[in-house]
This record gives sequence, structure tokens and C-alpha cells, in this order.
Amino acid sequence: MSRILYLNGAWLPESDACVSVFDRGFLMADGIYEVTCVLDGKLVEYAGHAARLQRSARELGLTIPLDADALLAVHREIVARNGLDQGMIYLQLTRGAADRDFAYPPAGTPPTLLLFTQAKNVLENKAAERGISVALLPDLRWGRRDIKTIQLLYPSMAKMEAMARGADDAWLVQDGFVTEACAATAHIVTADGVLVTRELSHALLPGVTRASVLELADGQGIRVEERAFTPDEAKSAREAFITSATNFVVPVTRIDGQAVGDGAPGALTRRIRDIYIETRRAAAI
Repeated sequence: MSRILYLNGAWLPESDACVSVFDRGFLMADGIYEVTCVLDGKLVEYAGHAARLQRSARELGLTIPLDADALLAVHREIVARNGLDQGMIYLQLTRGAADRDFAYPPAGTPPTLLLFTQAKNVLENKAAERGISVALLPDLRWGRRDIKTIQLLYPSMAKMEAMARGADDAWLVQDGFVTEACAATAHIVTADGVLVTRELSHALLPGVTRASVLELADGQGIRVEERAFTPDEAKSAREAFITSATNFVVPVTRIDGQAVGDGAPGALTRRIRDIYIETRRAAAI
């Protein structure tokens, strides 16, 4: 069945949705995006994703053409129009269409706002059951990774290189420390049970799921340290995992071919995943 998309105020079948060839997202990667998970036809952690969208837009001087209430209404409407029970909503906002130029187009140029859905069984995740392997690769992305931009070529290149090495994903490394995965936050659990994840900075995205996991861990009495960690520390950790909007919490069981802990998904990782799904599913809107 053809999906119904939202594009610049119109609801269209995906076959009829068109964006200008002069759109700056197409020509210059001049745009941002968000992905919101849908469970039971409801929006998971919507407030966090909407807030991060606003932050990304401010950082790049982009205008969101809908106010907060209208944007929420569009998210709910696209779920209803597509009969989406589980999956995700992808939102992309660009600076709009203008003749190619490194200078931004004139003030008042209409932005391009697109939303579409992807159906996916987010609860039955085989990777969460068995764990994933990651390869360590240099982080060669631009310096403002805290902004959720659509310039995703290097993460795609890193993902392909990791797969070529027989891994599922990459953990990116800069100046001797892990930054994050291709599209997720990296975490480890030390031998003495401390959950470690890198502190927020321009070096990594402020993950919405990351924030919730740290809050839940604190509520469970799990000690948390927000600091950088090295690849060697990760390899010697008791557990490792990633967090993201649609994968929630997924164990990392091998790093560069070396088993993490006993090579199986860890008990703390499984516990956090279960608590995350239970609490965020109950709070979905």
C-alpha cells in the first residue's frame, strides 16, 4: 500500500510527492531531521524529539513552519493516515529551494518540511536478543555533531566499512576516545557496574534515548559517569550497548572481533532495555 506523506502543508501519496531539484537539502545537505518511534499507534518520547528539532533549527537558523501544536497534530495525523501501529516517523526540514549558492537564500524563502512513515516491528529486534558487533573506525565527520543534520555520508561510509569487516556497525573514535556509533549513542558498563557514556558536547548528538536511559539508570540505583572512554576500556568492559530512538537499547557483544564480557548480552543491558520499553511505552502520546 502506498504511504501518505506530508509535504509543505499537503497530504500526498508517496508517488506524487516531489521536491524541487534546487532544494538546498538536495544540493547542499542544508537541513536537519528527526526520527520519532511509534508504538501502539502512539508517539514515543515525542517531547524530547520536538525539543531537539527546535534546537537544531536554532543552531542553523532554520525556520520550522509549524507551531508546536500543529507539529504534534501532523505527527498524529500521519500515524492515522498510514494506519501505523509500530515503526517510525521521519521528519526532514531544509532551508528550501533556491538557485545553487554557498550563501543562504534570502530571508523569507519557504523551508521544505517533509514527514513520512516506515513500518517496522520495533519490539521484536533480533539484534537486541543476540547483540551486535562493532568495528572501531576514525571519526571523520564535521565538528557540529550535536546538530542532527542530513549530511550523513560519512556515517554511511563507516557503516559500509564496518560491514565489510564482518561487523554490524561502527563505533567512531577521535583523539583516542569513542564518540558514538554511526546512528546511536555508545555506552559501556565497567567491571564494577558503572554505566559510562560520553558527556555531551559538539562531538556527539544529544540522544533522546540516551537521556532517558541515564535517568532510568539513576532511578534504579545504577551509578552513572558521563565521561569519554577509550577503545581499550570498551573492550575490557563487562557490558556494552547502544541506544537510539527506534532500536531503544541494543547490546554490543563484540568490538573489533573481541568479545565484550562473556560475549553475550549483559544482564544490566537487558534490564535497562526492558525498563525503557515498559516506561516509555506507557508514557507514549
